[in-house]
Amino acid sequence: MTVLYMKQPKDNGETVGVVEPQTLRLELPSGGLVLEKGGVLPQVEVAYECCGKATPDQSNVIFICHALTGDAHVAGLRPGEDRPSGWWESMIGPGRGIDTRYYRVCCANILGGCKGTTGPSSTDPATGRPYGSRFPEITVADIVTVQYMFLQQLGIRRLAAVIGGSFGGMQVLEWSIRFPDRADRFIVIAASARLNTQALAFDIVGRRAITQDADWRGGDYYESESRPGNGLAQARRIAHITYLSQEMMADKFGRERRPEWVNADADFQSQARRLFRTTFEVESYLDYQGQKFVERFDAN
Repeated sequence: MTVLYMKQPKDNGETVGVVEPQTLRLELPSGGLVLEKGGVLPQVEVAYECCGKATPDQSNVIFICHALTGDAHVAGLRPGEDRPSGWWESMIGPGRGIDTRYYRVCCANILGGCKGTTGPSSTDPATGRPYGSRFPEITVADIVTVQYMFLQQLGIRRLAAVIGGSFGGMQVLEWSIRFPDRADRFIVIAASARLNTQALAFDIVGRRAITQDADWRGGDYYESESRPGNGLAQARRIAHITYLSQEMMADKFGRERRPEWVNADADFQSQARRLFRTTFEVESYLDYQGQKFVERFDAN
């Protein structure tokens, strides 16, 4: 057997350019979208972005499944930006791992998300108010069903590949089981079919941090002046500890101290100690990640 390898061109620094966010309302049956756990959504909108040029038969389309806290903006510039801001910028573009000179790349915000696709923060057409706690329970199967319906409505019958990492990888596994004949390849990155006990435990603690925030209000906080930001930030800090191994944490931070605290006056240091704060760089990193997450994501 002869195996042929296509030489990958070097990354030339080019980007996919400006990518326009788009929204598609799914064409649902008269009874709405019936979910795996029995709930029903009367309407579903999907926010998505695509880059790269499709072939006439659309056989070169790659669908990206994003991770739990991701969105549809995988690569390129949003309108008005002067630098690319996609979360997978290093992988997608001319001359990169997923080369947009050969492939058209599409990514859609998942069902239940907060970046344009129908989720808890969306308006419930029955009440005219955000769903909040009334949003029905969903599964990975429901997320993939919506993705499949979305692609069908775009006229894409078969994909060159379905690719995803972390929670996106779990979606790819579901794709491979449910629709094995709808893609040439299914690529799973940093994911498994299920969580082990320790991963479940970290999720439980993170979730509890959100639901025990005084501003949580059972998930119905959209019409309130405050959001459960403290709980959400704490959940993100916990999650980020799981994203790096002990060795990577040591290489990245070690026991380095934050100079602005080490060199502060005695009153400032005393106040910090009363708040049980430390001077370690790793604390600064976790605080930054928590605050950044609150600014871009929704606790529900």
